[in-house]
Amino acid sequence: MATSSKAFTYVSGTKVDTAWVMRRRWARAGLMYFLLVFFALLFMGPLLVALVSSLKTDPLEYPPRLIFEQILPKNWGASYKLGQQAGGNGWTGGFAPGANVSFEVSYLVPSSVVPVGKNPELVSVTIPKIRPGAGSNILGNIAYAADYAKIENLKVSSLTPATLPDGKPGQKVTYTWNIVYPQGAKNVDEPDKPAPRVENTPMTLEAPFDYVYDSATLDPSRLENVQAPRVDRAYTYPKIQSFINVTPGVLNYTFRNYFRIFEEARDISSGQSLFLAWILNSFLLVFLMCASGLIFAPMAGYALARLNFPYKGAFFVFILFVMTVPNQVLFISNYLVLRDIGLLGSIFGVWLVSPFVGAGQIFLMKQFFETLPKELEEAAKIDGASVSTTFWRVIMPLAGPALGALTITTAQGAWNQYFWAAVALTKGGTTLTLPIGLRSFNQSYGQSGDYGLILAGAIVSALPVIILFIVFQRYFVASAASSGGKE
Repeated sequence: MATSSKAFTYVSGTKVDTAWVMRRRWARAGLMYFLLVFFALLFMGPLLVALVSSLKTDPLEYPPRLIFEQILPKNWGASYKLGQQAGGNGWTGGFAPGANVSFEVSYLVPSSVVPVGKNPELVSVTIPKIRPGAGSNILGNIAYAADYAKIENLKVSSLTPATLPDGKPGQKVTYTWNIVYPQGAKNVDEPDKPAPRVENTPMTLEAPFDYVYDSATLDPSRLENVQAPRVDRAYTYPKIQSFINVTPGVLNYTFRNYFRIFEEARDISSGQSLFLAWILNSFLLVFLMCASGLIFAPMAGYALARLNFPYKGAFFVFILFVMTVPNQVLFISNYLVLRDIGLLGSIFGVWLVSPFVGAGQIFLMKQFFETLPKELEEAAKIDGASVSTTFWRVIMPLAGPALGALTITTAQGAWNQYFWAAVALTKGGTTLTLPIGLRSFNQSYGQSGDYGLILAGAIVSALPVIILFIVFQRYFVASAASSGGKE
C-alpha cells in the first residue's frame, strides 16, 4: 500500500501541509521586502532624481534620460586622456602651457554632397571666449582658453563608406586636429607673469551643410542649430556641436556641477569660495547648537526627572508651553537684541536667537532618565557619591542612546536652520549658512536656467544629514526602544 510522502504540521490546531506553510512564509517575506523597496523609492525618489539630474549638462531635458554622457565609461576614459594631454592631470583636467590635445570627430556625408573621389570640406573648429557659469561668476578676472589655445593640423584623417540614417549610401568622414597651448605663451592680462593654467577649454564645431554628426573623442555637451527634415532627407541633424570643456579630467567631467559650486561662486572682494564658506558656517552652527544642547539639556532633563525642588511641576508645564510658541513670534525682539549687542550678521547671533537649549531637547532627556531604574542612584548614594558625581559618572554613561537621538535631531535642525539665519545674517556673502546660500544660488543661477548647479548644491546640502543619521541611527533606534517602557 502506497503511503504519502508529504510532511504536515499543525497551525492553530489544524493539520496543514508543511510545504504550503513554507510558501506562505516566503510570500509574506517577499511582500514585506517589496513594500520596503517601494516606500524607499517613494520617499527617496526626489533625492535620487535630483542626484541624477545634477550630473547632466541640461537637467531640464525632455524627455529625461537615464543613460547620458556623464555616466558612460567611454567618456570617462576619453576625459581622463584629454585631461592628461592638456595639463598632466587626468582627474581634474585643466589646460596648461605645453599642452597638446589630440581630438577627432566623425560625420556621415551623403554621396550627393561628397561624391566618391571628391575631398570633403573641413569642419570649422573654434575655441570661443565664453565665461563659464552665471551669478557672481560674471564678475572678476579669469583666464580664457581662447587667449592661448591654437588649432593645428586640422585635416581629414579617414574617409570610409557608410550608410545614412535613412538608409541611403554615403561616406564617413573623420577629422583630426590638435589643440595646442604654446609653452612660451605670454600672459595676456599680466605680461610680466607666466601664462596661467586655464580651468575650462570650450570648443565649438560647425559642420558643412548636410554633414550628419556621428561621433567624437568626447561626446558634445550640446547639439545646436538642428536642421529640419526635407523631402530628400527624412532625418534631422545638428549643424553645431558645442563642448563646455574638452580638457575636463574624469572627475570634472562626471561631477562638473559639483566642481562648479566651489569654483564659480566666489566673493567679489576676497575671491573666497562662497559655497565653502557657507558649509563651514553651517558646521560651526551645528557644533555650537549641539554643544549647548548636549551639555545643558541632560542637566535640565535629569533635574526634572530625579531631583525635587519648588515648583518643579509648574516649571515642567512651562517647558511644555514653550514648545507650543512659534519662533516667528519672537523674531522682532530678538532682532533688536542682536542689533543692540552687535551680533547681526554673525553665526553666534544665529546661535543665540535659536533655542540655546530647546524645550524638546529637555523633554526628550527627561523621558529617557525616567526609564532608568532608581536603584542605580541609590547604590551610588550608598557609596557616598554626590548628585553631580552620580549624574556624570553613573547616569550619563548610560544615556548614549538618548544623546545619539539628541545629536541627530539637534544637528539636523541646526543644519537646516532657515528662519533665524535669514533674519540674523544680514550681511550676506560669506556670512551666510548653506540653506540661505542655496536661496541666493536659486536667485542667481535659476534666472539663467542653470539648474544643474542648484541641484548639485542641494545634494551636497543633504549629504551631512544623511551621513549623520547613518552614523547615529543605532542610538536613535535604541532611544526609541528604551523610551517605550519603564521598569
